[in-house]
Formats: sequence, structure tokens, C-alpha cells
Amino acid sequence: MSDLLRVVQYGLGPIGLEALKLAAAKPWIEILGGIDIDPAKAGRDLGELTGLPQLRGRPVVRTWEDLPATTAPDLVLHTTVSSFPAACAQLLPLARRGLQVVSSCEEMVFPQLRHPELAAELDAACRAGGARMIGTGVNPGFVMDLLPVCLTGVSRSVRAVHIQRVVDAATRREPLQRKIGSGQAPAAFRQLLAAGRAGHAGLRESLALVAHSLGWQVEAVVETGEPVVATRDIRTQFLTVAAGETCGIHQRAEAQVAGRTCLTLDLQMYLGAPEPHDAIQIAGEPPVDVLIRGGVAGDQATVAVLVNTARRLATVPPGLKLVTDLPVPRWA
Repeated sequence: MSDLLRVVQYGLGPIGLEALKLAAAKPWIEILGGIDIDPAKAGRDLGELTGLPQLRGRPVVRTWEDLPATTAPDLVLHTTVSSFPAACAQLLPLARRGLQVVSSCEEMVFPQLRHPELAAELDAACRAGGARMIGTGVNPGFVMDLLPVCLTGVSRSVRAVHIQRVVDAATRREPLQRKIGSGQAPAAFRQLLAAGRAGHAGLRESLALVAHSLGWQVEAVVETGEPVVATRDIRTQFLTVAAGETCGIHQRAEAQVAGRTCLTLDLQMYLGAPEPHDAIQIAGEPPVDVLIRGGVAGDQATVAVLVNTARRLATVPPGLKLVTDLPVPRWA
């Protein structure tokens, strides 16, 4: 691989388009084209979709096979789905081609949790083809997993890790506002949560990644999710929520290790949440207590994480990687 990374963007939703714009601004990246199943996008070019003149003539196609035969990327930015099985169906052919992939798929941050056999299959395909793949992002992928793990690097001992994230979802993109139930009846949203069809994806993966990194054997996991109900009418750029309707979600995951609850992740994401922040407490020697006022801006930071991971991925051996397998994250 040369110093110039030749990149294809797979998935042209809000995150994919923003990742593409940031990647296009990097002097070490050349954008070759994009892939999206949306018929309103396929057949157009990336210059038209992004408004960037330098991307004119870069095609948008529906499938990988539709890319011009001369397209030979080094790396794929993958921003399509949250489910690892769905992502794996898209990524296995790329693994066999020996490509590098940075994906925003939430379950791919620790795919061994829910889909160990499928993760092993993708890892084997990567090793055989010389490919490297990783799932990353801000949450999961950094704030509630990688960052706490890094903070334990100053610890002589660790008894417990507690992580909280409060997000004002009114500042986030429309798909996320809808995913957390905004505007739905609380009872209906509870049913969707119970069926795994709504809410934040990846909280269990974050918990599993922290436990794995600390060498903790998790005995039991308790995860809860409840709608946050609006106490007043709320209007965002994208939608309106009446008082009494769902305006977000409160999810929590706890892990027991050696008979004790020693790992908790608490996520509150709702429209108009006051005092957004990220907080991490490490009970150990010495104790660590970190507060990020305002929190890490999810949409902007997710795009940055994807692009900043691209170069570091090439420094590790082929395979399906965890974010803890790569060198320390940094601005690239």
C-alpha cells in the first residue's frame, strides 16, 4: 500500500456522506467512488451528492460488483448497518479481496459477544485474504469502552469501572432522533425496545469490550431500557414531540464479576437533555474520576474516528480487529 490511500465509501447516509467529505479533505486520501442501494443515489456521482467539485465523476453504484473494473481501492469506509450479520454479508467478499475496512457497524465493535462463529469466519477470511477490518465509532468504539480502558493504564489495581453518557439528542441527526423513539407513544416504544428493534445499539458490546480488555470473566449481564417521556412540547430541526410522548431513551447495562457488580454503563439520550456530559469513574489504586463537559459530539466525532482509524489499521496484521488492537488513537 502506498502513502496515498485509495478509498471507496460504502453507504451514503448522513454519517457516510460526512465521512466522505472529511476523507476528501485529507491529502493522503483519494476517493474513487461510492456504494449505496438507494435508487435515488445510485447512478449519480459523489460530487453531486456532497457538493464537492473535486468528487465530480466519482461514480455511485448499487453494489460492489457495479464499480468500474479499474477501481482498485486500498480501503473501504463502511457505514451501512448496525447488525453484524448484515454487515458480514457485505464484508466477506471484501475480505476475500484482501481489502482494508473501517466500519461504523455497532455490533462489530465486539462481534464475538453475540456472533462468535460469524466473527471467526470473517476473521479467517481476512487472514486468508490479507485483509484487515475493524468496527469503530464514538459510542460504541471510544467514549464508553476504549477511553475507560485507556484510563486504567495508570492503575495499580481496578475494582470497578462506572461509565455515564448524557446526550442532548436534539443536536443529533434525524435517524438517531427517530431511533430513540422521539414522537412515539411510550408503551409502543417499550415494545420495540423489548423486541430489540429500537434504542442504542452497542451498549452490551461496549461492556464486553471493557471486560475483555481488563481480563474480567463476566458471570451475568443485566441490561435495561426505558423511554424518556417529554414533560413539554419539543421541536427540533427534524420533528415535533408532544408532552407525554417519548423524547428519548435511558439504557443501562451492568456486569457481575466474582459475585460483584463491578462494571456499569449508563446512557441517557433524549431531546433537550440538560448538561450533556461523559463521565468515567475507576475505583482502584489510584482512583480516577473524569468528566467531559458537554460530552463528545457524537456525529462529528464518529466521522473523525472512522477517518483517523484508516491509517492505523494498516499497522496491524491481517484479521478482524478490535479497537484495543490498534495503536493509540490520534488525529491523523
